[in-house]
Amino acid sequence: EKREMEIDKAIGESDDKRLKTKYNNAIFVIRRALSLYSIEEVAFSFNGGKDSTVLLHLLRAGYFLHKKELTCSNGGISNFPVRTIYFESPSAFTEINSFTYDAAQTYDLQLDIIRQDFKSGLEALLKANPIRAIFLGVRIGDPTAVGQEQFSPSSPGWPPFMRVNPILDWSYRDVWAFLLTCKVKYCSLYDQGYTSIGSIHDTVPNALLSVNDTTSSSKEKLFKPAYLLSDGRLERAGRVKKNASLKNDADSDSHKHEVLLASVIAVGDEILSGTVEDQLGLCLCKKLTSVGWSVQQTSVIRNDIDSVSEEVDRQRSICDMVFIYGGVGPLHSDVTLAGVAKAFGVRLAPDEEFEEYLRHLISEQCTGDRNEMAQLPEGITELLHHEKLSVPLIKCRNVIVLAATNTEELEKEWECLTELTKLGGSTSLMELYASSRRLMTSLTDVEVAEPLTKLGLEFPDIYIGCYRKSRQGPIIICLKGKDNARIDSVVQALCKRFKEGVFVDMK
Repeated sequence: EKREMEIDKAIGESDDKRLKTKYNNAIFVIRRALSLYSIEEVAFSFNGGKDSTVLLHLLRAGYFLHKKELTCSNGGISNFPVRTIYFESPSAFTEINSFTYDAAQTYDLQLDIIRQDFKSGLEALLKANPIRAIFLGVRIGDPTAVGQEQFSPSSPGWPPFMRVNPILDWSYRDVWAFLLTCKVKYCSLYDQGYTSIGSIHDTVPNALLSVNDTTSSSKEKLFKPAYLLSDGRLERAGRVKKNASLKNDADSDSHKHEVLLASVIAVGDEILSGTVEDQLGLCLCKKLTSVGWSVQQTSVIRNDIDSVSEEVDRQRSICDMVFIYGGVGPLHSDVTLAGVAKAFGVRLAPDEEFEEYLRHLISEQCTGDRNEMAQLPEGITELLHHEKLSVPLIKCRNVIVLAATNTEELEKEWECLTELTKLGGSTSLMELYASSRRLMTSLTDVEVAEPLTKLGLEFPDIYIGCYRKSRQGPIIICLKGKDNARIDSVVQALCKRFKEGVFVDMK
């Protein structure tokens, strides 16, 4: 009981107003659940991770405050009676296992150990017990958090129970503020540079916490503790995954010879009315082609949530990556992020880390906790942070939202984007079109049309394109292929059909 009081006391004495607010809100959710359900009907899913550890102490404090109010006294609470579920996995870190069992002993937890997968284990547990609500340490930004509220019924196909998420709106920074303020024990892996812990197969220390220690003779790399990670959005950078992966990983064997497809969407009534000329689309198409992507389509759409949503939805299903720009900001016409959220069927939710970037940028103009510009599509957003950018780029699954308003800004964003993702990793199109040549001729369209068509059939591996800069100007023929010898063969075959000097090579 003394220990439960210590949590409440530590928060009460803290100067961190934000932490106090988060704590009070979480305690309110816990007490609400404890008054809705009897103690036999609630359970707590504990996994030894940092979020779970925060929830353990919040539940202990919440239960203590709940009982104190019911009995109007400080006495009579000797144990923590909330049933605690632990899914023991052979792929869990031994440190996580031992921390969990130590915590159970220290805080007198009634531990139900389940050695099945999460769903089967829950089904068996709920069949045997009258559990109606389960406390979970889910936070916005977790892959499972999409569309969840603080009280959310379980998903269709799962056994029926109420998911109670007291720390849903907590950020990475809030979690560490709580653990350090309350001076409670947490798993030792977090002091070794791990920031998000999954299984032994997909978790490594976060490289952003690496210490370049030249004095150490040991080969072993050193890492700073997890609470020193300055940008909470990068908490999952220690999970082994495709590098800010695209929908199709260009390196995987099944896509080795498949051209990666992109589409470009511009949002802006000003472009459609002819008030502004769209320079960014042209620039982006050139850049994508230069790194081996095939641009399928460019479209310009109105500043309208449904227009954005429909176009993003259409393009994201047929292309590997969609690039969208325009309509990002605080104005009434800035509907891009809302449209992207709608396309994925999620809501816009406040993002504390993004809000901090904006605070640095617009400081005094940034008001309140709910800055409109800090609302991002919930659960699907990855912030691509680069030191050259004052605000990170926004990636929602296979949609990249660019904030550039001119070509100089686009150059900068593009440079950062190619460093942060495998955007330039598509060798397929570059291999396909490694060589190119341009010819200029003053022949008429009619004269070159049939020979070019025949060459296209004769050399199906060569891309043949034509354009003019003006109706009266010369025709420019573009030839692209795998190697120069093959392109030379096309040029020779073309020149044979006409008298010498008709085609001039362009540099």
